[in-house]
Amino acid sequence: MPSESARATSGSEARFRVDYPNSMPRLVKVIALDEISRSRVDQIAALPWTHAAFFTLLLLEKAPASLSESAAVRAWLRGIAGEITSLIEEIDDADLVVMLASAGSNAEAALLIGEACHMRKVTAIGLMLRDAETTDAMTARTLKTMRPFVTMLVTVSDAEYIKEMLNALRA
Repeated sequence: MPSESARATSGSEARFRVDYPNSMPRLVKVIALDEISRSRVDQIAALPWTHAAFFTLLLLEKAPASLSESAAVRAWLRGIAGEITSLIEEIDDADLVVMLASAGSNAEAALLIGEACHMRKVTAIGLMLRDAETTDAMTARTLKTMRPFVTMLVTVSDAEYIKEMLNALRA
């Protein structure tokens, strides 16, 4: 009796194989929310990426207590090369938005990005950078700010993990 591997690779089973990749790459937008995460984004953006774009958020005006479409429209992103683009335009063609913030930072920009993603049905995830000096209070403050606006929130202690996470997300 042939093994399962031998049977699965037989000619009679070949007709059930799919002749195209089982997953499509995603168009991923990575947005740094503070200066520390911006330096990490700058490092990671220097690597060869096919389907990822990297930005920092420029808050030109404070978001109102109740976020509306007009508030998100007035938010702008700065690309790694220095170009300025609209947050809404970048989210419109994205499949996934990754927000990167350092623990203890003011991650209130997650409100603008998260709500804009929600209105456009674009998945938003968050990565929070921790280091040896990060306290539990710093972590809690940033988690509390980001958590309502992302579907997944991961704490990260190594920039290499960010790169691996983006690879796993097919960026």
